[in-house]
Amino acid sequence: MAEELLVHAEGEAFIADTGDDADRIRANVQKPGMKPVIHSNPSRKSPLPLDRSLYRLRYRVECFFLDLKHFRAAATRYDKTATSYLAVLHVASMLLWLR
Repeated sequence: MAEELLVHAEGEAFIADTGDDADRIRANVQKPGMKPVIHSNPSRKSPLPLDRSLYRLRYRVECFFLDLKHFRAAATRYDKTATSYLAVLHVASMLLWLR
């Protein structure tokens, strides 16, 4: 699925887990001009370079989504419209930021 989603990707870097470390994924990331920030799979004979400062951002994003799931309305998506769900996400994000 990663290759299909890369068609719509925008940005300067593509940050992914070790499971996404494949030569074809790295090639597809570099086509639109993004930098692949993927930890090398241990089965690679020679590990590829990794920008550790960008790779650390991945953990910050994962922790944010974990904290966001503590808000019941955001985790279960009770809202009927996308606009009201986005409002719930905004309020939950503000509360997390103020914490």
